[in-house]
Amino acid sequence: WKNARFALKTWTGQETELGTLKTYTETRFDWLAKAQDYAGGFVSAGGTGVSLNFAWVQLGGFRVGKDESAWVTFSGYAGNVIDDSLVGYGGDFDTGVVQYYFDAGNGFSAVVSLEDGAGGNTVDSYVPHIVGGVKYTQGWGAISATGVYDSVWEEWGGKVRVDVNASDALSLWAMVNYGSESNVVHNSFKNWEGNWAIFGGGTYKFNEKTSFNAQVSYDEGKSLGVAANIAYNIVPGFTIVGEVDYINKATSDYRAVSSDGFGGVLRFQRDF
Repeated sequence: WKNARFALKTWTGQETELGTLKTYTETRFDWLAKAQDYAGGFVSAGGTGVSLNFAWVQLGGFRVGKDESAWVTFSGYAGNVIDDSLVGYGGDFDTGVVQYYFDAGNGFSAVVSLEDGAGGNTVDSYVPHIVGGVKYTQGWGAISATGVYDSVWEEWGGKVRVDVNASDALSLWAMVNYGSESNVVHNSFKNWEGNWAIFGGGTYKFNEKTSFNAQVSYDEGKSLGVAANIAYNIVPGFTIVGEVDYINKATSDYRAVSSDGFGGVLRFQRDF
């Protein structure tokens, strides 16, 4: 499989009497050498796609527009690996938001976000999905707690995450997710099997150019994911990442058939 992407990003910023006025957009143009349907069969020899992933306006701490859910972004993504969702941790990333972010300036921050969801999880009444979180950040790392209410499924979830800067070279993190309905495998915030899922990983910087990244994930449905890569910055703005992934989905109350396998990704990335 050979995939290519061009991501066009734009930023604006202006100081006003009510705080900094910002905008951000990101449009992705994708080309896929092969496209695959959910049954595992190839449906075409090639394909292209265009998606608007971000388009928001922010004044001070108030943000409105197209974004990723605060359920994912406030606590942080699941490590510096390419395939970070071998065991799902985020539900629907894309959503419309009306959001307020508060930064006390002493390491404490908080967020409240009213969201639309996406696809079959798009809100179907006047009640939005609701995300709230608190975080404390210092030189040693950070600790955060995030809660969410899904108004379509009328279910709730929560997560706790700890990040630790063990040294200048080594950073570690761990996260525990919980969803109130074990039989709902995919709602606006949950795409793991069962009630709970756990995640952990870290980054070790060998030098200014080379780093090792790893992630391990496991859920109540007995799905196990392991991902590890080496990222090498050849010259400023050009990075090569080689990654190996392993997934084992065991037979459980949520999955009648077990399956496992290895995969690999080689990424060439230019940022400018």
